[in-house]
Amino acid sequence: MWPAILTGDEITLRAPRLRDRSHWNRVRAENKDWLSPWEATFPQIPLDSPAYENTSKRPSFFEMVRMLNHEARSGRSYSFFIWHEKNLVGQITMGGVMYGALRGAHIGYWIDRNFANRGFTTQAVKLVTAFGFAQLGLHRIEINVRPENAASCRVAEKAGYVEEGQRKAFLHIDGAWRDHICFVKNNELIQ
Repeated sequence: MWPAILTGDEITLRAPRLRDRSHWNRVRAENKDWLSPWEATFPQIPLDSPAYENTSKRPSFFEMVRMLNHEARSGRSYSFFIWHEKNLVGQITMGGVMYGALRGAHIGYWIDRNFANRGFTTQAVKLVTAFGFAQLGLHRIEINVRPENAASCRVAEKAGYVEEGQRKAFLHIDGAWRDHICFVKNNELIQ
């Protein structure tokens, strides 16, 4: 099942590849300020805590690609680069995949500001949702969005997700614990 390629009307979702490095580096550098208010950060944990991990060094691109593909082959998380023609325009991940009685996951995404408001993110969410329901047999998928991110809330709604409620201090984003709105879609084909 991995690496998977998902094709939509205007975009293609493809597993990260080592040869995508120059595209990735360019897009991420150009969008640093655009993305930083919405991206996960690591909370400070005291050095003497058993939960301490050294988060000062981010993985290299190659380490990231290897880790993302390992997680997909293990069935825990599926990350796709979003391509429009020959342009890398974003990334979408269906992570936290759980089976058993829950059969659920959550989706996170980002888009290049030069390709925002063109429906590409909504298409990507729909493709990954269909993959989760049809290929993985998931029952419930969540999208958790900061309330201030109106564009991302619209993506979830346009993709057919329904607002379920608010999660206080849910994720560490841009240096602090942030509230999120939880959007949910259930697979109606699984009872």
